[in-house]
Amino acid sequence: MKKKIVFAYSGGIDSTAGITWLKENQDCEIIAVCVDVGQAADWKAIQKRASAAGAGTCYIADVKKEYVEGYIWPALKAGAMYEEKHLLGASIAKPLIVKVLAEYARKEKAAAIAHGSKANDQLDFCIKALAPELETIAPWRIWKLKSREDAVRYLTRRKIPIHAKKKNSYRTEKTLWQVSHKGLELENPSTEPMYKKILTMTVTPEKAPNKPVYIDIDFEKGIPSALNGKKMEGLALISQLNKIGGAYGIGISDLVESISGANKIRSVYEAPGAGILYYAQKELEHLCLDKASFSFKQRISIKFSELIYDGFWFTPLFKALCAFVDSTQQTVNGKVKLKLYKGSISTAGTSSPNSLYKTDIAANEKKVISKKTKVKK
Repeated sequence: MKKKIVFAYSGGIDSTAGITWLKENQDCEIIAVCVDVGQAADWKAIQKRASAAGAGTCYIADVKKEYVEGYIWPALKAGAMYEEKHLLGASIAKPLIVKVLAEYARKEKAAAIAHGSKANDQLDFCIKALAPELETIAPWRIWKLKSREDAVRYLTRRKIPIHAKKKNSYRTEKTLWQVSHKGLELENPSTEPMYKKILTMTVTPEKAPNKPVYIDIDFEKGIPSALNGKKMEGLALISQLNKIGGAYGIGISDLVESISGANKIRSVYEAPGAGILYYAQKELEHLCLDKASFSFKQRISIKFSELIYDGFWFTPLFKALCAFVDSTQQTVNGKVKLKLYKGSISTAGTSSPNSLYKTDIAANEKKVISKKTKVKK
């Protein structure tokens, strides 16, 4: 009986080459699993590509709602932002992707889970946590191919269709929460990104409208619940904010980030909706959290983001930090009004039934300051 391998399939060059290579070099049956976390992909075309590469079956798992409610919201409430810029879209998705892969592996009685990443410890750590009995296979760590160009030639010789343009072959990873781009001119940190070629969700600030737009976001216990007065589920709310923020050039970042040890990698990120929500949620915390809680939560946010980035979602420490964050969010209720203009976000007002701002105290402070000024004169 052939060994069954569940492959985390994206439809890209790396995972397509991975399936073909495994079929050629191991006596196995490949079960491709595509996990839909908001990529807006052509899943029928991807299924055909998986079949051409050698997969016997290709499942599509739509987990967008779970991605938002079970993974994005905890990160948002924590204010998890890796190295001050990265909103962790793909890193947040990895634990859910592995959860889905493990479910299919057990359903299909597979012996291993495979993926097309080169050194993706995030996936490896999550697999070890959720499915320690399964083998983890990463063809990029085994085969003799050294680059994406090698992988393209490998597939071309075998007449396997690929989905990439030579002039625009950035390594792109999409989720509902964020899009990341790597490669080409980005591999030189001294070079300005070619945003006209890179951006897929947003326009550059220069091309945004010349007039600002105002939006209102309601929060309940740190979670956004309404946009411009209309109650919305998380998936619809983020999708709408991606459109609004993208049109105003919000959420573009260029980051040289730490990956392991002293190693670095450069990425351009697009996260219009995420950028808006992070800003709004923090503004409400300024209004509703006491000084000590706000200060300590800032420190927790850094560790929280590092745990997500490193693949330690399913750990006792992460669970404990989630409990602390949830306790701080009980009073983060209210409305935030924002002004979006050419890539910038500014606050146009906040209100909350749990506001710690006391008008009478603020008025007294003004009187004290005024008296002190008169005495000095």
